[in-house]
Amino acid sequence: MSMAPSSRRPSRWEKLGSTTVAQTRVLDLLGVRYRHPVRGTEKDFVVVAPSDWCNVLALTTEGRLVLVRQFRFGIDEFSLEIPGGAMEAGENPIEAGLRELREETGFTGTRARLLGTVHPNPAIQSNRCHFVLVEEAVQSAALEWDADEEIEVTTVPVDEVLAHARDGGITHALVLSALFFLEPDWLARRAGAATAVHLT
Repeated sequence: MSMAPSSRRPSRWEKLGSTTVAQTRVLDLLGVRYRHPVRGTEKDFVVVAPSDWCNVLALTTEGRLVLVRQFRFGIDEFSLEIPGGAMEAGENPIEAGLRELREETGFTGTRARLLGTVHPNPAIQSNRCHFVLVEEAVQSAALEWDADEEIEVTTVPVDEVLAHARDGGITHALVLSALFFLEPDWLARRAGAATAVHLT
């Protein structure tokens, strides 16, 4: 049985207030009360409220992407990712990206710009994740890991990273989102380089 899509637009619920149910080192858990504007019903919803996050796509001059591999407690397994972490109060995404890149990998870069921003899970989370592109990255600084961090740092050609992601070798959703933003930029850059070679 096929069903036609609904033409009715969903209602915007009215937020009545919120209370903090729990506070942790990495996030707050909120109880948020909403009222439906048509039905008039009220209901409490759970909202996870971490700080904003920043993930870094760091490119070396050889066209390699800086990757990190570390144990993740949420999945009880290792995960291949790009560097990233929580933003500090008052930081903008580029500052946070450069800091996280330096602390986790020892890499620094000369050019950095914001590629995009997403909501990690708008159904239950209130924060954003920003993707920062850092170019001409070189390993030039001392590592500054947190007490529980153990990170394997590597660089991989961008084309191989994209292929690895498509093959299921990268499963972190935010890393896949970051690669989605990087791919058109990378393809345009590669096409430009190929044109320059052809003209010479």
